[in-house]
Amino acid sequence: MTAPKRPRRTVERILDTSLALFNEHGEPHVTTTQIADELGISPGNLYYHFKNKEAIIEPLFDRYATELADHLTLPADRAITLEDMWLQLHLVFETIWRYRFIYRDLNDLLARYHKIREHFRRLMLEQSAAGVVVFRGLVASGDMLASEVEMQTLSRNMVLIATYWLSFENARGGKPDGNSIGRGVYQVMSAIAPFLTGESRLLFERLSGDYL
Repeated sequence: MTAPKRPRRTVERILDTSLALFNEHGEPHVTTTQIADELGISPGNLYYHFKNKEAIIEPLFDRYATELADHLTLPADRAITLEDMWLQLHLVFETIWRYRFIYRDLNDLLARYHKIREHFRRLMLEQSAAGVVVFRGLVASGDMLASEVEMQTLSRNMVLIATYWLSFENARGGKPDGNSIGRGVYQVMSAIAPFLTGESRLLFERLSGDYL
């Protein structure tokens, strides 16, 4: 006989519901009262677990940061390939999409929440450093031709595109959706493509066919 499922803890429900509301409406436009109403609990019950909205946003950001850090880990037992990079970019963009409220009002969010601002800056540096490691691996395997300066610049450009891709999609008149992930990945890879050589360049052209 299957044991009955236990109800999710209230804290987890609050975080999951807040994330959905923030993603849909934008964090500045969602109040703790609205979150409580969506959950069907009293504002006092919500306040018992989270004293204010910042106390909700911080653990959500920690979730995001943990997921992102996991995706920046590269295989250590073999050479890095272009497919590794493509997969890594997809995972990064999927994480950005799951926590898109962070990027929807990024400048405002960073201005209002000091802890998140400092953590986000560290994450950007970690993303850039991870990109350089990938590029060095591709250069070492002969799949890419680039100087150290070019690799550093390319890595910063990758972070730039990933950070502001959803804002760009929105500003140009489209409504960002799940397909924005693939378009963002392709945009990043397009910046790297001129530096790819041989089989890696051919692989890029083959894989990019799914995005054109």
